[in-house]
Amino acid sequence: MKVLCSSMLFAPPNANESFMNEQKQCLDNTSSLPLQITNIPSEFIWPDHEKPCLTPPKLEVPPIDLKAFLSDDPKSISNACSKVNHACKKHGFFLVVNHGVDNKLIAQAHKLVDEFFCMQLSEKQRAQRKIGEHCGYANSFIGRFSSKLPWKETLSFRYSADESCRTVEDYFVNIMGEDFRQFGIVYQKYCEAMSNLSLGIMELLGMSLGVGKEYFREFFEGNESVMRLNYYPPCKNPDLAFGTGPHCDPTSLTILHQDQVEGLQVLVDGIWHSVVPKEDAFVVNIGDTFMALSNGMFKSCLHRAIVNDKIVRKSLAFFLCPNEDKIVTPPKELIDKENPRKYPNFTWPSLLEFTQKHYRADERTLDAFSMWLQEKTTT
Repeated sequence: MKVLCSSMLFAPPNANESFMNEQKQCLDNTSSLPLQITNIPSEFIWPDHEKPCLTPPKLEVPPIDLKAFLSDDPKSISNACSKVNHACKKHGFFLVVNHGVDNKLIAQAHKLVDEFFCMQLSEKQRAQRKIGEHCGYANSFIGRFSSKLPWKETLSFRYSADESCRTVEDYFVNIMGEDFRQFGIVYQKYCEAMSNLSLGIMELLGMSLGVGKEYFREFFEGNESVMRLNYYPPCKNPDLAFGTGPHCDPTSLTILHQDQVEGLQVLVDGIWHSVVPKEDAFVVNIGDTFMALSNGMFKSCLHRAIVNDKIVRKSLAFFLCPNEDKIVTPPKELIDKENPRKYPNFTWPSLLEFTQKHYRADERTLDAFSMWLQEKTTT
């Protein structure tokens, strides 16, 4: 297959212009923008009280040595569980190192992000996300939202842990054509690595919550997850827009690998902190579904992504989700008089439907979803 764009850290000279042109094809009223004030369409501009902080304090988080935890050394297990328990009760975010994922595979996955997003818009739109769907290519999100649009492009696709399935490889071949089989092979392998990594992390979370290694691992062994490639072009007014606005992921667990450009921010003690990229580490976020599984003991991570005016930022995000038939309900060990049930039983597809068709994900998604479920059962 012809290589359309080589892997790079700095944006090509026309990266911002190209993204802007793509947005103009999706927005009807850009010609009326007050260009003397801003160079970006008003749909991307956030209210003054919500605008980003471009120079936040750095978040210092001790990484979790996953290899040491999985070695069955009692001291290492105790140390890892203590760190994770503290982090997940405080803000729902931690880092893992010595994770066992092949560095060459990670590099290949990042390289193909460049190749995909540097293609012509007409090529990328062969995978265009349909309204109401959560997979496919998206670049303006105008079909879902009318304001505070994210300054990014994404490609999302499903992954099945069923060993008989080649869901990711088949997706690229069926949607983009035979020339994209190598994309499918690489991301199939990457998703398999993420699925295996997530099961190890689930052992850690189970031990940290006192329900044992196997409980959550078994719950997610047949996961039906989502992989997303994130591409944040330079923005002429990074002080006015977000790559992704503040939100908690509705999924169970997010495993993120950043390139070496800062942009991810996490809210801790009411203050936004920057997460400095570490090449040898994965960022792990607790999501709403796991917060429900833990009966609210572990906190869904409130985070956002800022943009800059010079450099493309990229990230690889794997969203762990349970099999669609699994009932999301906490283990009995996490329920007592002092900790009664906080959320009703649900399945992942019902929460996904809620966030795709009824509610824009934010820090209140799970509470809003719980009320929505209760209203449905009483009408």
